[in-house]
Amino acid sequence: MLPVSVFIIAKNEADRIGETIRAVRDLTDDLIVVDSGSTDGTQAVAEELGARVIFNPWPGYGPQKRFAEEQCRYPWLLNLDADEVVPPKLLAEIRALFAKGEPPCQAYRIGIAEIFPGEAAPHPLAYTLTPVRLYRLDHGRYSPSLVHDRVDLEPGTKVGKLKGVIHHWSVRSLGDQLAKLNRYSDQQAVDLEIRGVSIPTWRVFFELPAAFIKAYIGRRHALRGTYGFLTAMNYAISRHLRLAKHYEKRRLKVLGKSPSQTG
Repeated sequence: MLPVSVFIIAKNEADRIGETIRAVRDLTDDLIVVDSGSTDGTQAVAEELGARVIFNPWPGYGPQKRFAEEQCRYPWLLNLDADEVVPPKLLAEIRALFAKGEPPCQAYRIGIAEIFPGEAAPHPLAYTLTPVRLYRLDHGRYSPSLVHDRVDLEPGTKVGKLKGVIHHWSVRSLGDQLAKLNRYSDQQAVDLEIRGVSIPTWRVFFELPAAFIKAYIGRRHALRGTYGFLTAMNYAISRHLRLAKHYEKRRLKVLGKSPSQTG
């Protein structure tokens, strides 16, 4: 067991969280799942696999992860989402990092490679994010933003990067993905309003095609055939919805009306 706490935030992830927990449960004796009100038995699955399950009403991505950080016992934290799995190669790399005592850096970036339904492993050229996921709590905390899922590090924090990648089973189905992205766009529109950000209206007309190109070409979804095309379309629709909802909020504010007064 390493001096590392593993924390996961979850809601209705009974079909996926088991594999996430099993992959890391021999790494730590402090594995926390913060659940925001699952109705599918997620809590029972997590508890049966040795996790400490804590309920916290959903406050947004950043605040939920900050709450989870505060439940951890160890100075080092490893954050995973309920649809992410640490493969054996990465697990061995993390163990090796602590084999000689305190790691040389205070935070580590880890690649997160997406896996689509029907795939057993990430495509060799799959789009991969590299956020900080392993870090000391006294050198970083998750951003309090409702939608920006990132660790804000203290000035001077030494940051390394691990070679292994987390396997991200982000898509259950195209319909589920679109529903998730639609919910996320609601929070993004609220976040823009809270921060006082006003995106120019002209972008509404270009956001969807620009976002499709970003996903299909920039994120290399074109390499995944027809399914890659469809997931790129979903991403583009979600970016369009973000701006559409942002525009609608601004328009109603100018008119002096709330959404309930538009009927």
